[in-house]
Amino acid sequence: MAHRFLITAAITGSRILGRSFAAAYKQAQAASQYQRAQAKAGIGASGRASLSSGMTLDEACRILNVKPPSSGQANVEEVLERYKRLFDANEPQKGGSFYLQSKIVRAKERFERELGPIREKVEQEAEIKAGFKPKIYKDR
Repeated sequence: MAHRFLITAAITGSRILGRSFAAAYKQAQAASQYQRAQAKAGIGASGRASLSSGMTLDEACRILNVKPPSSGQANVEEVLERYKRLFDANEPQKGGSFYLQSKIVRAKERFERELGPIREKVEQEAEIKAGFKPKIYKDR
């Protein structure tokens, strides 16, 4: 009689586990399909959250309290000054919040990631305008 109870309990337990794993798999598939659909929808680069931090450019601008870059132009000095001031103000040893400090760092990184290609393009145009002047190093 006891063996019958153990077999029934094992079968019931395996059914429950099987159903929960199946439901979790379906949920993971749905989330994956949703992300693919969002990527194919072509959301603008400024509205799309970066994969590493999950922060949009608008959110980064609000955290650092700066204006969003218009037509690729942004005041980098202002961003760096605000970053330094906010980072120092939220120092955990001075009673600040590590969470806020990390949000400030992620906002600066997101801002830099957005302005990186723009800055490279401006530097290339300036180099083309000035002419190509390679740096030559002589061996001694």
